Amino acid sequence: MTRLAFIGGGNMARSLIGGLLKTGVAPATVSVAEPLAEARQTLGREFGIACYAENRLAASEAEVIVLAVKPQIMPAIHAELRDTLQRNRPLLISIAAGVRLDQLERWFGSGLPIVRCMPNTPALIGAGATGLCANSRVSPAQKAQAQHILDAAGITRWIDDEALMDTVTALSGSGPAYFFALVEALEAAAVAQGLPRDTARALAAQTCLGAGRMLVEGGEDPALLRQRVTSPNGTTQAALESLAADGLPHIVARAVHAATRRGAELANELDKLS
Repeated sequence: MTRLAFIGGGNMARSLIGGLLKTGVAPATVSVAEPLAEARQTLGREFGIACYAENRLAASEAEVIVLAVKPQIMPAIHAELRDTLQRNRPLLISIAAGVRLDQLERWFGSGLPIVRCMPNTPALIGAGATGLCANSRVSPAQKAQAQHILDAAGITRWIDDEALMDTVTALSGSGPAYFFALVEALEAAAVAQGLPRDTARALAAQTCLGAGRMLVEGGEDPALLRQRVTSPNGTTQAALESLAADGLPHIVARAVHAATRRGAELANELDKLS
């Protein structure tokens, strides 16, 4: 069985560990490095896995290491892990947003097989969407390993061109916030029309959940589903015409472009920290 270590025991690591254990991964094969004593105790109690305060102890015998820390922390941990990684040559998986493959290679040493991932917060409930890309040293078997780990928290898609990972970040990484903003707006609009707030929120949230399930489970084109809801000269058509007049497609395109651009900027800012 593959020995797996997580560097960082935050929410995303917890969701992946929980998902993996449900697939049959043995707790004895998983270790976590987490600086907070209370968090270590909780992880050990909940999952029955080995927890360490020091990164090197968690990673010492791991064949796969998941870097589950914030991007700005990444340059600081390489000094502690670099020798271990160069000696053991494990598969290195990073779920730190915006951190490029070349940055990881520079910090942790060349020659390592590295997979860069961009999960999103619905992974916390097993409904995540993750984009992955790999450097040239990742074997097909290691790609399968990485995909299995991230599949534990939702769906995965491989991205051949790493430059498009900033678009993945803007789409699915930041996307939950766009959804929440839409629900906020729907709720506020309904309240302004006189609905009680709790009713407006429940109806808006359930409507979005139901529509999302229809799209995912049915596998049909969203344009076709939209057309089925839209009766000629009906209420939905009136609303959609209003959205089009206000430039909804352009608004969304500008938002995704802004997030994509900012993702690239953040990665460049990390170069100044290393």
